[in-house]
Amino acid sequence: MKKLLLLTLVFMLAACSAGGSELSRNLEKWNDANITHYRFSINISCFCAFRDQMPLVAEVLNGEIVSLTGSDGSVIAVDDPNYELFSKYATIDRLFSELEAGLGGGADAVTVTYDSTYGFPTESSIDFITEAADDELYLSASGLEALP
Repeated sequence: MKKLLLLTLVFMLAACSAGGSELSRNLEKWNDANITHYRFSINISCFCAFRDQMPLVAEVLNGEIVSLTGSDGSVIAVDDPNYELFSKYATIDRLFSELEAGLGGGADAVTVTYDSTYGFPTESSIDFITEAADDELYLSASGLEALP
């Protein structure tokens, strides 16, 4: 049993090291694209009560959120109880920051898939504590549209 646990730990550490360099390459690809005004869909899935609002559509200009819209088309205002949580993931740069934190030791396990053209994370799974049953976070970003 100890050998299996040690082998699993070695595999996870190797995956984190490889993910870090993969993250850096994709972050560079995103930065090189120099897309400063864009819109995209973000789906946040966790042990949370706001599933009916997903996916969100975020418009971003120069790294700042211009607007957030729920799946029903309603604007999510700054005073919405979920705005702070939603805004944490509502820009591509913030998605990269969350992944960097997770890969840097803030999570037990992180898996991510990147967009082949622009490098942004399209599918991310972050398990903060592998033994816990309700701490996983899944993020998916799609429909990136560069705006004038």
